[in-house]
Amino acid sequence: MNLNEKLLRLYAITDQKWTKEKTLVEQVELAIKNGVTMVQLREKCLSQEDNIKLAKEIKAITSKYKVPLIINDCIDVTLSCNAEGIHVGQSDVSANDVRKIIGENKILGVSASTPEEAVIAEAMGADYLGVGAVFNTSTKSDAKVVSHEVLSKICSSVSIPVVAIGGISKDNILMLKDSGISGVAVVSAIFAQKDIPAETKKLRALADEVARK
Repeated sequence: MNLNEKLLRLYAITDQKWTKEKTLVEQVELAIKNGVTMVQLREKCLSQEDNIKLAKEIKAITSKYKVPLIINDCIDVTLSCNAEGIHVGQSDVSANDVRKIIGENKILGVSASTPEEAVIAEAMGADYLGVGAVFNTSTKSDAKVVSHEVLSKICSSVSIPVVAIGGISKDNILMLKDSGISGVAVVSAIFAQKDIPAETKKLRALADEVARK
């Protein structure tokens, strides 16, 4: 599909390990109300049944605010909750096969860490790329850091939008300026914060400054 790159400006990726006083659904709503433009449900430890249940609860919130919901690496969950799209990694089902199953009207995001992977993903039907980790991250301990130079090369090697991911916070986000990204994807920078509304607003303002216009 033709994805509006501004939807990638501040892309929140869930992680239930940060839920305390508030449920994940409540956290997601707070994040959306304060500047998040896209949400990805990424809960690796849930059974498929529980994942579908949670996805439907999150979808009710994202639909309320007209924010796209993307499901991480699970076609069945994507279709069961009628999410707007799916995101897959390099070691998951190939983007080509995913596109055949989900059709042309859903968003397909693909992870990439080199210009070569980026070009192939675009050719296979990706609507956007998730590139990282751009900084060291505790979320994925095995993730290799993608340099600013490589990030810029990836952005210039494809025509689809690129979102940077991995270790991004309000303290380092401005280092991504002029790389060519359309937005940033964050986990703990939103969901691990005590004041989600305030931190989301700060991140959104910074993301608007960093993203290509």
